[in-house]
Amino acid sequence: MRFVRELTSWLSGAAEADDFPYSPVLAEFHRVGKHFVEKELLALLDHVRAQVSAPAPGPPTPAVRQLRDFLDVALDKWDGRYDYRSYLALRLLRLPCDADDGPDDRPGSADDEPYGADDRPGSPEAVHAGGPAAHPDRARRDRLLVRLVADALAFEAAAASEATDLLPEDRPGREVVAKRHRLGVRAAAPALARLGLAGAAHHPEPAAVLRALAADRAPAGEPALWLSMLPVYVSHDEYLFIRVLQAYECLFAGLVDELRATIAALATGRARAAADRLAYGCQLLTAAGPLFSLLATMQPAAFRTFRQYTEGASAIQSRSYKLMESLCRTPEAARLESPAYQQVPEVRDRVHAGQPSVDEAFRAAVRAGLLTGADVDLVARAMGAFAAAVLQWRRTHHRLATRMLGPRPGTGYTEGTPYLAAVRSIPVFSSVTPDPDPSSGARPSGGNPE
Repeated sequence: MRFVRELTSWLSGAAEADDFPYSPVLAEFHRVGKHFVEKELLALLDHVRAQVSAPAPGPPTPAVRQLRDFLDVALDKWDGRYDYRSYLALRLLRLPCDADDGPDDRPGSADDEPYGADDRPGSPEAVHAGGPAAHPDRARRDRLLVRLVADALAFEAAAASEATDLLPEDRPGREVVAKRHRLGVRAAAPALARLGLAGAAHHPEPAAVLRALAADRAPAGEPALWLSMLPVYVSHDEYLFIRVLQAYECLFAGLVDELRATIAALATGRARAAADRLAYGCQLLTAAGPLFSLLATMQPAAFRTFRQYTEGASAIQSRSYKLMESLCRTPEAARLESPAYQQVPEVRDRVHAGQPSVDEAFRAAVRAGLLTGADVDLVARAMGAFAAAVLQWRRTHHRLATRMLGPRPGTGYTEGTPYLAAVRSIPVFSSVTPDPDPSSGARPSGGNPE
C-alpha cells in the first residue's frame, strides 16, 4: 500500500514536517472515509505523532504545528475523542474561537481594539480589505469563508464532470448541482463585496470565478483547506456538509469578535462604536442565510447514510456558538449546567469566572451615566436588531434539522430536533426585546436597561 511505503520511508529518513506525505495519507482517508481507515495506518500515524510531539528546543515551526494538528484531527476516532471540532478540523482552519487558550492569541490580534473615526463598519475603508483602515481579522475570516464556499463549488463541478472520484456515493443530479452553484455564489457575495471583489458575484460565470479562487494557493499564513476535509464516509454530500458547517464556524468566530468589541466600547461609553459593531454582526448573520439554503440541497437519504458514522459529533459542541450566546447575555444557571454547556466546559468556565456580556455592559453603562438619551436608544436598537437576527437563525436551523432528521436523536448524545425546538426562543438579551423587523430601524420595546 502506497501510504505505508511513503510513511515508512518518511520515518526512516529525516522525518521533516515540511516533507510529510500528506497526499497518500489523505487519499486513503478519502478512499474509505475516516470511520473505516485501517488500524495499520492509524497506528503508523500515531507513531508519527509521538515523534513530532517529542520535546524540542524552541517553539514548533509552522510546519510542525500543522502536522501535529492534522494528526490530532486524523486520529480523533483512534484516540476516542472524536467530536464536532475535530470532525470539522477547526484547529487546521486556525479559527481563534477554537483555541484552547482562549481568544485569538496571534501576534497583532486586536479583538477588543476600538475603531478609529473612519474605520467603523459601513465606511468604505472598513468594508474594503485593501483599505488602509481595514480590520485584518475581518478580512481574514471573509477570505476563509469565500475559500470554503468556493472549494465546495469546485468539488461539485469536478464531480459533475467526472474529473474526480472523491466521495463517489450518491452523486446529485445536474439540477441540484446547478442550484448549489447559484446558492454558493449568493452565500459568498457579501464577503466578496467586503473584500473589494463584488464584481466576482456579477461575472457572467460567477461560480467559475469562485472555483478559480478555490484553485489559488492559500495566502501566506492562512490554512491549507485540503487538509481540513476528512469525511467519515464516502457520500458525496458530506463534502458540502463539512464546508458549510466550517463556514458557519467562521461566521460565529467573527460574531464573537464583534461582541467582545461591543462590550469594550460600552465600558467606555462609546455608543456609536458599540452600535456599529452590533450592526456589523447583524449584517454578517443575516447575509449568511444562503448557507442554510445551500445546506438544504443535501439529499436526506445521503445525509442519513453518512450521519450514522458521526456519532459523538454535534453542533451542540460548538464553542464559537456558545461563546456568542454567552457574550450576549450570561446564561441562567439551569442553562449553564445543562448538556449544552457541559459539552463546552471551556466556555462554561469562562462564564463562571465572570466573563462580561453585552447585556451586563449595557445596563452598567446606563447606570453609570456613560450612556444617556439618544445613545441609549441607539444601542438598544442595535441590540434589538442583532437579537432578531439570532432568533431567526435558530428558527431556520430548527426547520432544516427537522427536515433532515425528523424525530431521530442528535449525534452528540442529544435529543436532536426537540432540543433545538426547546432552545430556539431563549432570549438573546434581557435588557431589550428583539426588533420584529431588523431592517425597519424601529425602536425595540420592552426590557429595562436599569
